[in-house]
Amino acid sequence: MTIDEAAVRQAIADAVGSERLQVLRVTGESGTAVIDAGGLDGAARARLEQAAKDAARAAGLADLRVALTAEKRSRRILAVGSGKGGVGKSTLSANLAVAMVRLGRKVGLVDADIYGPSQPRLLATEGRKPEARDKTMIPVQSPWGVPMLSMGHLVQPGQAIAWRGPMAGSALGQLIEGDWGDTEILVVDLPPGTGDIQLTMLQKYKPAGAVIVSTPQDLALIDATRAIGLFDQGKVPVLGIVENMAGYLCPHCGQVSDPFGHGGAEVTAKELGLPFLGRVPLDIAIRQKSDAGEPPAAGEGPQAQAFMAIARAVLAALDQPA
Repeated sequence: MTIDEAAVRQAIADAVGSERLQVLRVTGESGTAVIDAGGLDGAARARLEQAAKDAARAAGLADLRVALTAEKRSRRILAVGSGKGGVGKSTLSANLAVAMVRLGRKVGLVDADIYGPSQPRLLATEGRKPEARDKTMIPVQSPWGVPMLSMGHLVQPGQAIAWRGPMAGSALGQLIEGDWGDTEILVVDLPPGTGDIQLTMLQKYKPAGAVIVSTPQDLALIDATRAIGLFDQGKVPVLGIVENMAGYLCPHCGQVSDPFGHGGAEVTAKELGLPFLGRVPLDIAIRQKSDAGEPPAAGEGPQAQAFMAIARAVLAALDQPA
């Protein structure tokens, strides 16, 4: 049987787009096609490949091997860290990612707190499992336009993860190396402290920048300074400091109090020569919405405005030429 190569070419071009079909070679009843899959995520690439094979088969070709190509996408990692736990780093990470999506960026989120993952709760993806293709995980889509991966998607709720450092580092790699498609910025919510996971991130994945989260109190700021030192050692630019839990507005009397102090993170940023990116108030509405999987940055009001202002400052710093 003689295969009409021109007919096969036309059929594949009609199926995938003539601008995507780069090379077609037909030998006997088999063929090889090189197709540009630039700008497509994993699912769209799979559909493109299948469409080409179906079109070739309909045109009389028994077998078609497809090679998908694309220019290597420049994806930047934004690390969000703190020197200690309990300062609201995960809440800031989730809302920062949502706010940047609202500002028109394509943003993904990695929950790198292997031992205490909280992002599935914060972004309403609890109970969902990521699919895999060729041993590569496909991120879970959140309702807020942020694809994400977390150990919380892979273990049973409440299950303790008792892993040594190398295993945790390997898990981090699987999350970061997921099929992120056309994601431009990958926000990585790091665990507190300066341990194995942070070192793996700095040495292997080299973030484009880091954001440090602290409360205004002196003890948190001391630990935040240690985290800044770690990023400095890894030659990762620290884009600035965010002050969280900065002032409590009493819903009953309307008075503002500062149970953790006020302005400490801004003062520390100035002393260290770093930008101060903004502050987030101590507000029960933030806690309630976060527990419900409804990030305040997705809505309106003063809470959303606080996160949006920080997102704009972070993007301005991240987008500056090196």
